[in-house]
Amino acid sequence: MTDTGFDTEAAASILNRILEIELAGVVRYTHYSFMVSGYTRIPIVSWLQGQASESLLHAQEAGELITQLGGHPSLGIGKLLGSHSHDVGDILRESLEHESAGLDVYRELLALVDGRSILLEEYARRLISDETKHIGEVEKMLRRPGEPPGPSRAI
Repeated sequence: MTDTGFDTEAAASILNRILEIELAGVVRYTHYSFMVSGYTRIPIVSWLQGQASESLLHAQEAGELITQLGGHPSLGIGKLLGSHSHDVGDILRESLEHESAGLDVYRELLALVDGRSILLEEYARRLISDETKHIGEVEKMLRRPGEPPGPSRAI
């Protein structure tokens, strides 16, 4: 524990896991965008490419915070594809799993720094909000048209 009021090494370790997850998101979403075909391809590819770009921004932000804490950013990458399916439903279900894993790590960071670091607390809260929105989007995309909405499992 340092004089910051929280364990900066533990925070940097969690941020490195976030960095790895977000870098995996860049690769994952870019890869997915290549795999989509059919008449709904263009909007889905655009959405996937947007997710890849956002994952890169999240990774860059995590890396900056790691070095601000005196840590060293990981060169690792998180879990990649579980399957090689070209089915949009399978791709979205894998995306949901990826987003849920990221949400768990952001919540872990918040638990560590809550009330101890405004910077990291606000960062974690913002990314928890972003990831929760992404999960809700994917859940809605997986619904069949006309299917009644249910609460998101991420909220």
